[in-house]
Amino acid sequence: MTEPEKTFSRIQLRNRKRILDAALEVFSQNGFRGSTLDQIASEAGLSKPNLIYYFSSKEDIHRTLLVDLLDIWLQPLRDIDATGEPREELLQYVQRKLQMSKEMPRESRLFANETLQGAPRLTEIMEGGLKDLVDEKAAIIDGWIAEGKIAKVDPVHLIFSIWALTQHYADFEVQIRAILGKKDPFKGAEIFLDMVFRKLLDPNT
Repeated sequence: MTEPEKTFSRIQLRNRKRILDAALEVFSQNGFRGSTLDQIASEAGLSKPNLIYYFSSKEDIHRTLLVDLLDIWLQPLRDIDATGEPREELLQYVQRKLQMSKEMPRESRLFANETLQGAPRLTEIMEGGLKDLVDEKAAIIDGWIAEGKIAKVDPVHLIFSIWALTQHYADFEVQIRAILGKKDPFKGAEIFLDMVFRKLLDPNT
């Protein structure tokens, strides 16, 4: 018999959200190995025993964060529409990924840190749902290529390149701001990446 799911009051749900938000801050700065329950509890403004009421371990908090955020993180890829205009669908994907890097830099760094550590808490998810989603969208891109609507590119590596170029602005934010100073890096990035991918995807080039 499976154990029934714990139900939470409004206050308890608010505390749970505080813990997850605090954990996101701690994990995105220190990685999984460099983070502790004490750090998360301190960031959340809760006692460690109070934190453990909601989550049994650091691993429990980390996995909950990853699973919840991965669903949000992949939504722009899911939104690529096979019936849309191909170049505009892909350019919109680039823009949405860049916007997420701007608005959700901690989330991007959380995934980057997890991947650099071999993704021990994400491997099963990535080899399942993530791979299936990438394969599905790659098949759509292949169809557009076959119809001559976009240039001949490797669809999977196209997706990889979009991830790399957009998430760079979140994962290496400190480096970018050290070079650009007070300039908004995303303003220039939007123009540059639109130009790069518009030209790359042009079937006439």
